[in-house]
Amino acid sequence: MRFRDVTKRKAQLEEFRGHLVAENEDELRSIIKNKKEVHIEIGTGTGRFITTLAKRNKDIFYIGIELKSAVLCRAVQLADENELDNVMFFPMNAMNIHEILEESSISRIYLNFSDPWHKSRHFKRRLTYRDFIEKYFYILKQNGEIHFKTDNLNLFEFSLNEFADLDLKIKNICLDLHNSDFENNIMTEYEEKFSQKGFKIMRCEIVNK
Repeated sequence: MRFRDVTKRKAQLEEFRGHLVAENEDELRSIIKNKKEVHIEIGTGTGRFITTLAKRNKDIFYIGIELKSAVLCRAVQLADENELDNVMFFPMNAMNIHEILEESSISRIYLNFSDPWHKSRHFKRRLTYRDFIEKYFYILKQNGEIHFKTDNLNLFEFSLNEFADLDLKIKNICLDLHNSDFENNIMTEYEEKFSQKGFKIMRCEIVNK
């Protein structure tokens, strides 16, 4: 059953190729080149966050990056149901993002509830590890931003230290997002679930100065 499921998901994604799913890397770069402002979400999951943004901001083009085809398929279906024409998805590993997207082509990157990789020996896999940050800054335009949210205090502290060690500009640090004066927060499904259980949500922004 599991293998049939994987095959079914891949077939469903193929239905949206060229419409909501980029055909290949060249098409993705071509689309970005022709857009005035592009925001990407790394680890888009089931797409609630990015599709909500796309509905609210028709003048911005959004790209959802997700490696797992099963959850990506749900995100694509959500965009299709809402008839969105300013969002596209691409299956990709964030490790290769600087090889696929061109230098200074993206205005904003969203990192929402990335895997914290709890074991200390796995720290280099965290999406806020300095090697990843350097790749993000390669594709970010000047004054472009990274918006980072997590419910994991250890990951948040680790990330702030990485940002500081790289001498990056950090702003709007929030240790309890849902009890702050921050406006227009869009919750992911994960965020809603765990905030209801009492987990504090932490957030900050990093600027490519």
